[in-house]
Amino acid sequence: MDAGYNPRTVEEVFRDFRGRRGGLIKALTTDVEEFYQQCDPEKENLCLYGFPNEQWEVNLPAEEVPPELPEPALGINFARDGMQDKDWLSLVAVHSDAWLLSVAFYFGARFGFDKADRKRLFNMINELPTIFEVVSGAAKKQQKEKSAVSNLSSNKFKPKPKPLPTVAPEKISVSQAKDDEEGLDEEEDEHGDALCGACGENYASDEFWICCDLCERWFHGKCVKITPARAEHIKQYKCPTCSNKRARPS
Repeated sequence: MDAGYNPRTVEEVFRDFRGRRGGLIKALTTDVEEFYQQCDPEKENLCLYGFPNEQWEVNLPAEEVPPELPEPALGINFARDGMQDKDWLSLVAVHSDAWLLSVAFYFGARFGFDKADRKRLFNMINELPTIFEVVSGAAKKQQKEKSAVSNLSSNKFKPKPKPLPTVAPEKISVSQAKDDEEGLDEEEDEHGDALCGACGENYASDEFWICCDLCERWFHGKCVKITPARAEHIKQYKCPTCSNKRARPS
């Protein structure tokens, strides 16, 4: 369909891939009504094509054998009325993903990409959600889960409060002393009532603390044998008590 376009570098092939992918996603999401109407089961075998300019087209397969480029799945229109709309679109999306990869690596083979180029091309492609993930909603779910994990990691332990300036009392102005007192009050409000769930001691600003994601109690890192470096790699921290709890029979 667009045989005259021949990308020759990894970047050009990836740009070609991304453009075709954009057109296919458009057909299966924003233009889905138009796409549905064009896939009439009463017509001959039809294919869904994506183009580098992010456009799409439903058309008959190429007549020449072998074709200039790999061909997409044939006869997508025949299954349209025999399946749930969502399942049909997901099936077309899966075949579209396979076609995109075949086109990208066809260019890679044609223009002699070596092992390093093929690996780099695949890594660039793999950074994008698949068409199936976009159409099925899995891409949004993965993004939400990733954001939740990121937020959980960033809130895993209490930040250390900033120490007051070590200046002789007679050299601190009235306004500065007032500001320092207000800042200290805010920190005391936030941390003053915190007691370690293991040893029962008060919050100390110079110690590492970690919060249990189940019971929301705070613990000295040393009391539960968790270091700041280890905490960075914990997605969901469970204190010893919550870890040892067994589900009670209902």
